[in-house]
Amino acid sequence: MLSKRLQTSVLTLVALVAFAGNSVLCRIALKDQTIDPASFTFIRIAAGAVFLVIILQLFQWRTKRSGPPQSAGSWLSSLALLGYAVAFSYAYISLDTGAGALILFGSVQITMVLTSLIKGEQLSIGEWLGLLLAFCGMSLLLVPGASAPSLYGFALMALSGIAWASYTLRGRNALEPVAETAGNFSRATVPALLIAMVSLAGGWVDISSTGVWLALASGALASGAGYAIWYSVLPHLHISQAAVLQLSVPLLAAAGGLIFSAEPVTLTFVASSVLVLGGILLVICSRQANN
Repeated sequence: MLSKRLQTSVLTLVALVAFAGNSVLCRIALKDQTIDPASFTFIRIAAGAVFLVIILQLFQWRTKRSGPPQSAGSWLSSLALLGYAVAFSYAYISLDTGAGALILFGSVQITMVLTSLIKGEQLSIGEWLGLLLAFCGMSLLLVPGASAPSLYGFALMALSGIAWASYTLRGRNALEPVAETAGNFSRATVPALLIAMVSLAGGWVDISSTGVWLALASGALASGAGYAIWYSVLPHLHISQAAVLQLSVPLLAAAGGLIFSAEPVTLTFVASSVLVLGGILLVICSRQANN
């Protein structure tokens, strides 16, 4: 029988690998053109919704609201989730796995810091410096060269990060995070289906069995199971620990891209990662010191 601390550590690692797995699975599917982005997004969201609702029923997690588990959440949150997923899929047509995860993660953290600033929160010198370093790291990725991502892919992934930050901020005080995530995934399935139908009508749909399996794995395992596990370990982690641990996600994604897609880890990516992740770490440490 694993000790409580070891169990938490193992589950945390599984959740972080699952988060990185989303980038790996999406990139493999779209790089090899096994499925189109609209279909991938719909299958991913639908699979995540089904998986989460099943998990809630199996473990008999009760919601304080009346009705089934998928009645939790909100339409605004589901639209933010949809915006993240759609932009994420289309961005990975042209981005390497690690670069995409780094842009996503950096955009999420920068957006959340800027949001707190807009709300009137005062930033310390350390937080300002960390924010500046992260911006420099993001900008470094766009320096012209063979390894520079396309501006189209960069913009879409940054938009995906902004949408995910919005989704995160809306759910920050959720009392029933897994139930609300299930509800948001369930709601997002409807507009995701509409987008897939428009894509089908325009003749932009291209689906293979491999692409479907990759989308199902992304939705059920990397998203549904990953979120459920993460929310189960969060009560056992300090806020600063949870934030710092997530710094490993872009690096895990880059390792996955290297192993499964033979994507090289360039010097530019390494330097950008040091600046972005180092800047975010500085923001986290500065906030912790001021609290």
